[in-house]
Amino acid sequence: MAEQNDPVLAEVMALLETEPMNAPAPTANIPALRKELAILVSTGKCKEAIGVNLAQEQVKKLDDKDVMKYHKRYETYVGSKTTDSMINNFLTLAIKGVGMVIDIDDAGTLKSELKNDFIISKEMSQFFGGLALKFGGKLAVVNTVLITAKHANFKQVTEQSVIAEELVNNTEELVN
Repeated sequence: MAEQNDPVLAEVMALLETEPMNAPAPTANIPALRKELAILVSTGKCKEAIGVNLAQEQVKKLDDKDVMKYHKRYETYVGSKTTDSMINNFLTLAIKGVGMVIDIDDAGTLKSELKNDFIISKEMSQFFGGLALKFGGKLAVVNTVLITAKHANFKQVTEQSVIAEELVNNTEELVN
């Protein structure tokens, strides 16, 4: 669980816990946020997502400030996981696409190196994070396409389309 040892994540969590004294009263729908936290607890990933083990009864008893605090942590966790998944799937697909044009020695090493590059990681995180903020749940469709595409054998598809095209041409010649 690298997330627990990540100093950047720890810093973000610390920032989320501190709120200015003159912060306006929360206007969020606390019952809806409480319900999302209860759903998180039921998945068994509460400790991983918000850093605290909670039971359903504890979620019901949380005051509004704690509900907001834990929900902010949860949103941060979901955003991080979404961004990581999008980056991973995009890099896999991009490497696969480039691999159709040029020979790549070790796709896994290339992907790892690209993911570990600070500039690439930062910019892609901002890009996919922005998409997540703008499109939210609709991003699941995009990620489904990326995951599906990374498992597709494009060379086979290309060969099949060439064979299909030859069959059409041969059929046209026979008809004429």
